[in-house]
Amino acid sequence: MKTALLIVDVQNDFCPGGALPTPQGDRVVPVINKLMDKFDLVIASRDWHPEDTIHFNRWPVHCVKESHGADFPADLKKEKIIQIFEKGTGSKDDGYSAFEATNKNLGGYLKEKEVDELYILGLTAEYCVKSTVLDALKYGFKTLVIKDAVEGLRQNEDDFENAFDEMKNAGAIIITSDDING
Repeated sequence: MKTALLIVDVQNDFCPGGALPTPQGDRVVPVINKLMDKFDLVIASRDWHPEDTIHFNRWPVHCVKESHGADFPADLKKEKIIQIFEKGTGSKDDGYSAFEATNKNLGGYLKEKEVDELYILGLTAEYCVKSTVLDALKYGFKTLVIKDAVEGLRQNEDDFENAFDEMKNAGAIIITSDDING
């Protein structure tokens, strides 16, 4: 079975001090760095919004392409990331799921690399992580969510926990980083 690690939207604007911060978004970075060495294929998604997107009608301006906020945090081991999938790149799309990437087709890429098992972590549980997990399941991947490497906006604590329930009920396996051997 071939595995891949997908880092969802771990970007400066989603970390403390960013434009749309998760309260503890930066705490996932050390866990991600530790896990990257356990996978041959490490990929990432990122919001890459234009300044005029309708997405900003709902959310504060964040992750504008080519901005500091759209960058990965400085302490994330970016050199381990083989491919980046950019989403939310159009003025009329939200781009919650990494499977909505516009620069490269994530589902096709994973099939081409013969990936069977997809491990997902990142920011945020209630939106982009959940959307990506649900799409991964639709594509037929065995999908594992690494809960201690996922953070949320936590606008409502129930929404954060409900996101994990929804992913699990759809068929995802919820694990922790300690469950991964290698």
